[in-house]
Amino acid sequence: MARSEDTITIGLLGAGNVGSLVARTLVEERDLISSRVGAPVRLAGVAVRDPEAPRDWKIPGELLTTDAEALVDQVDLVVELIGGDEPAGQLIERALRRGATVVTGNKALLASRGAELSAVAAESGAELRFEASVGGAIPILRPIQESLSGDRITKVMGIVNGTTNYILDQMDTTGAAFADSLTEAQKLGYAESDPTADIEGHDAAAKAAILGTLAFHAPFSIDDVYCQGITGVSQEDIEAASASGYVIKLLAIAEKESDSTGAVLRVHPTLLPRTHPLASVRGAFNAVFVVAENAGELMFYGQGAGGQPTSSAIMGDLVSAARRMHAPTPTATTVSSATELPPLSIERASTQYYIDMDVADREGVIAEIAQVLAANHVSIESMRQPGVVTVEGEIEDEPDNGAKVQIVTHLASERDLHATVEELRGLDVVKVVNSVLRVEVEK
Repeated sequence: MARSEDTITIGLLGAGNVGSLVARTLVEERDLISSRVGAPVRLAGVAVRDPEAPRDWKIPGELLTTDAEALVDQVDLVVELIGGDEPAGQLIERALRRGATVVTGNKALLASRGAELSAVAAESGAELRFEASVGGAIPILRPIQESLSGDRITKVMGIVNGTTNYILDQMDTTGAAFADSLTEAQKLGYAESDPTADIEGHDAAAKAAILGTLAFHAPFSIDDVYCQGITGVSQEDIEAASASGYVIKLLAIAEKESDSTGAVLRVHPTLLPRTHPLASVRGAFNAVFVVAENAGELMFYGQGAGGQPTSSAIMGDLVSAARRMHAPTPTATTVSSATELPPLSIERASTQYYIDMDVADREGVIAEIAQVLAANHVSIESMRQPGVVTVEGEIEDEPDNGAKVQIVTHLASERDLHATVEELRGLDVVKVVNSVLRVEVEK
């Protein structure tokens, strides 16, 4: 977009935790940012709903405005930090149509309308950048788009939600209960007062859609992602996983089928061997593990939760985009859709299962269980019987003694594994299937 002056003007939409940090950086570090861009940079305005609202950093009053559309119409570069679908989507589209560069961290919007907004950007010659939408401070999207653009990525697997990783890590390392770990995450600012998007997996699913889109050059949306959160993970699951040499993580996985007929995108709690690089990711940190045909295995690691990591990613995109505006170079494709790679049902995935059951304590039980697995083309990799449990019978004073069995299966299709679990639930010798979790190992 042609500019009327040498100075690159910036309009900031939203002044919450991240927005305030970005505004402060642009004002207090203006000379430093300008030197890195190679041209003067100026924050022209900050659009907010309430100019009088308290903020982490007091933004100069002359910069505040409630007219977001007018601000978008007069600046060279728009930073969108409102979040949500609207009015963020309308404002981003408005900016792109007039040729302004847009920097955003709005993962939910990108997961639903990323391909559409990228088409608008391509039509006008604008640029849409969104490094902050996945992995906080981790520079993962640009390496996928640019550094690995000459390779074929076959799988992306990551811990992309700091809140859930903190909760699961606390449960694993301290023995804390889920509720206590969540409360602590909220106190530390890792989790929102309403943590639903995090603990139910929706936040990670949006990021999985973005990662899959960039990795496979095909347009995926959040509706294409199988999603299961961590609310069903018990302390007993954590302890059983640990006893077998595993740790439980909420993983976002985008994997291309070996025959390239499509890709499976999924988010769910997963047992990882403690020797896997992702197993050592602690606290609120994020990490993304990439597998490419020529580059092999790569891992990107860093802080994933909190305002500062996100503002770092926003500023990285801002400086990089401003440099392109000052000294134009070919613009990288934002959300590529160059290939036809349909999303596949999770039933097409190949996984392993961890199955925890309370069973009758009598001869032949294991044989019956093994028979069900074999009939569904599933075999047992390992089995534990951690001790005798007591299951309450219908008559409260007459307990029915039973045994606990924990099985890890070999690799099989998700369809066969699901059928196996349903059949196990119908066996007379199986009192209850307590837990079913997926297991991720090298294939």
